[in-house]
Amino acid sequence: MLPQHSRNLALELVRVTEFAALAAARFMGRGDSHVVDQVAVDAMRTALQSVQVDGRIVIGEGEKDNAPMLYCGESVGTGVPPLLDFAVDPIDGTRSLAAGTLNSISVIAASPRGTMLDPGRAMYMNKMAVGPKARGLVDITRPVAHNLRVLAKAESCDVADLTVVIMDRPRNETLIDDVRACGARIRMIKECDVAAALMTCWEHTGIDLMLGIGGSPEGLLAACAVRALGGDFQAQLVTFPHDIINWDGFSLGDPLYVDDLVASDHVLFAATGVTDGELLKGVEYFGGGAVTESIVIRGLTGTVRRMQSTHRLKKLERLMDEHDTP
Repeated sequence: MLPQHSRNLALELVRVTEFAALAAARFMGRGDSHVVDQVAVDAMRTALQSVQVDGRIVIGEGEKDNAPMLYCGESVGTGVPPLLDFAVDPIDGTRSLAAGTLNSISVIAASPRGTMLDPGRAMYMNKMAVGPKARGLVDITRPVAHNLRVLAKAESCDVADLTVVIMDRPRNETLIDDVRACGARIRMIKECDVAAALMTCWEHTGIDLMLGIGGSPEGLLAACAVRALGGDFQAQLVTFPHDIINWDGFSLGDPLYVDDLVASDHVLFAATGVTDGELLKGVEYFGGGAVTESIVIRGLTGTVRRMQSTHRLKKLERLMDEHDTP
């Protein structure tokens, strides 16, 4: 269980994502994904070292893409309790940021030690996310048509009224065909499915369901946020190629429900916009400073805070030189 000062810890995590976003946003549209990853990872690692926790990285984005990363098992924080697991993605949407397109965010989630799933070598998941109205009603092991009918009933609408977000990848082509055959609308995305999963939990986003195979780091991060928001997130681990892997009583293709992915309501989630998107505004620079927009979610209460922060960059650079954080 997280201590009562988890309210303050949630705000500390926002500082971590802000720091990574500020470092990476300078490279928007400059075409170098590796540099984007590296500066974001370095900034997030530096910021995490000042957080008053005994933290452990359970999963990060870099291993899947052979990119710079906060590595699995890495210790972060000052080394004092509480003991926490962390899932991190310094930039969800690295290619989007390097290309100068939309929806890149910096993301982190935390929960009590031992409550986050470690997917090991399975760096991809088949994922499904829905909002609170359909929690416990959909089932990732059932056909797409069944889940769309159940979701439409929960939303008091027709299947044709639903919008499904799917990542535009060859591995999802059969799924896309199945959704089209049911008559639902589809929103294609190139990456950034953490934000897509979150939007299923908020009214007026126009997103009802997120489906498809994507990265396990993003899946675990999304599961933390969706659980905190009262929605439902389910997954099945997959690999490419499909070799046989087993983890503690379950194997490839077994359904993983929200409690399997993050087994605690004491979960914290924070994200900061890097480029403009539907979830968050990107970093905006002005003479000597920058403005960021972030959200922080506290699972115990379900509280979502959206915040705008103004940063004085020279002061931040000085703090960096002193090995501190913003």
